[in-house]
Amino acid sequence: MLQRNFEDNYRHKGLRKKLVEEIKRKGISDENVLKAIEEIPRHWFLDAAFLEFAYQDKPFPIACQQTISQPYTVAFQTQLLDVKPREKVLEIGTGSGYQACVLSKLGAKVFTIERQKKLYQQTKEFLIAAGFPEIKCFYGDGYKGLPAYAPFDKIIITAGAPEIPEALIEQLKPGGRLVVPVGDYSFQIMTLVIKNADGSITKEEHGVFAFVPMLKNKANDNV
Repeated sequence: MLQRNFEDNYRHKGLRKKLVEEIKRKGISDENVLKAIEEIPRHWFLDAAFLEFAYQDKPFPIACQQTISQPYTVAFQTQLLDVKPREKVLEIGTGSGYQACVLSKLGAKVFTIERQKKLYQQTKEFLIAAGFPEIKCFYGDGYKGLPAYAPFDKIIITAGAPEIPEALIEQLKPGGRLVVPVGDYSFQIMTLVIKNADGSITKEEHGVFAFVPMLKNKANDNV
């Protein structure tokens, strides 16, 4: 059973400040993104025993063979997404909930999908306890998106996708942005997809990253 530590003291805040300085040196320049990273207690998303890892700029294993992404990667994807207050943002891959909380801090209306039933239930409960009840969590197949809630201003995929799911492009508003790491199991290219007014898309590539793979269909409910 995951043991959370919901304390947030001067030490934690100091560690976050150092983390923000580190990712700023690595090239993150969006002040709103940096502020969100500094305000969200990342140690809440890990077991209390792993506090020393919470503010390292590294990914860390969580349940169901998933990871909480490296803070720099979270900030990089969020900066590319260019989130504005009150925009509807769809996240594929809830995971620990950390990325969803960063988006929510930026004022987005966040819809997030997780395919691992155990992780979905765990994170949904955690987000309420952590003070983010406005984040709407769904258990389902990220490749299908959430057509009932479309269209979205922005879409972010937090797992490595072998290709860009067509259903997600369809659920993106004209002028909207989709950020996705595209590639095989070894590495992916961070890709920004912009949907033009006529429905065509423009792609930009923004470097090499490594993510857990984006899988089709829901996982076994007993996993």
